[in-house]
Amino acid sequence: MKFDKFHLSDDLLRNLNNNGFFRTTDIQYKAIPSIMKGEDVLAIAQTGTGKTAAFAIPIINGIHSNKSSKRVLGIKCLIMVPTRELAQQIGEVFNALAKHTKVKSFAVFGGVEQDFQIKKLQDGIDILIATPGRMFDLIRQGFVNLQSVETLVLDEADRMLDLGFIGDVQGVKRELTRRHQTLFFSATINPEIKKLAYSQVHRNAIRIQISPEDPVSKNISHFVMFVEMDDKRFFLAEYIQQNPEGKFIIFVRTRVRAERVAKAMARVEIPTMTIHGEKDQTDREDVMRAFRRGECKILIATDVSARGIDIPDVTHVINYDLPEKSENYVHRIGRTGRGFNKGVAVSFCSQEEKPQLQEIEKLLTKKIDVIKVSKSDYKMIAEPRDLDKSLKELIESEESRMRKAKRRKKK
Repeated sequence: MKFDKFHLSDDLLRNLNNNGFFRTTDIQYKAIPSIMKGEDVLAIAQTGTGKTAAFAIPIINGIHSNKSSKRVLGIKCLIMVPTRELAQQIGEVFNALAKHTKVKSFAVFGGVEQDFQIKKLQDGIDILIATPGRMFDLIRQGFVNLQSVETLVLDEADRMLDLGFIGDVQGVKRELTRRHQTLFFSATINPEIKKLAYSQVHRNAIRIQISPEDPVSKNISHFVMFVEMDDKRFFLAEYIQQNPEGKFIIFVRTRVRAERVAKAMARVEIPTMTIHGEKDQTDREDVMRAFRRGECKILIATDVSARGIDIPDVTHVINYDLPEKSENYVHRIGRTGRGFNKGVAVSFCSQEEKPQLQEIEKLLTKKIDVIKVSKSDYKMIAEPRDLDKSLKELIESEESRMRKAKRRKKK
């Protein structure tokens, strides 16, 4: 379906066309009319299916129409997100789609100086995209007032309503007027989180669920390889070398792991970049900018980059380590196969990670196809290890010979 069927403003339609939005995805087709009617929505759809635009389009159109007919002051829409990267990305989408309209949006998040953010807020904005920590800091300082908010959006709602964020959501709800629209968007949601979500709406929410039988996009071909933990770096290097034109995101468990894998790749002359929570905000922004531009085609990341990040033309996702939470599998591999593109995801599973694989397959309600590893695949690994073993035995033999010689000399 074309977007002009929704009777959007001419400026917004022009922006959609200029940014490559020519026809609706399923989630956009189903969510936009309900949001435009002012209904509360709980939307669950696969990653990469256009969820951000599904709420951005009706929100921008509504605020633009109201500002055209009357003077509207204050923040009209608040979008809460779990990470800085997601806040920045949603901010970019809103800026692109609101260009030439009367709508002003801005993203605030921690890890950077707040002076510039305060200046933008004082200039006046209509849509605030925020991570909870920085937003509450600005509320306490008197720079953010939510009394005029008419629409609350929770993106990555399952995480926002998880134990670490439910208090923040409830705190925001207390700041808002009683009559406001609430929108929840996520790729995955379990029964407990669903119950929490419904507890936050003032009326029956419209539930929109796309492809509930399979949370993984049909654009993604995903597989598992059973590889021992110590062998993963060899298979990673080989897989990258076999796909020289690919653009990769490699997910690992910890920041230490990310740096170790990067060093292992550097030893075989494979250039990579890393992103994780220990990097400061400026470094993270530089890395993401370089990866988006294709200056480096291999990004090693922790789960800080698993959710919601839309990076163009990622062809492959590698789960170097399986995620501890099965839901994160869906979010990780959803970094490829976005929109109408195709993608491939491969997970390395060691013996000790098999319980995590079982949980992932339980979530997916089906087995993941296996890429078999043959003895010949291990030949490249076994040979250098035998050499290392021989060298070690030679050193030990020489040390033993020297110890015996010393004992004979003493006698």
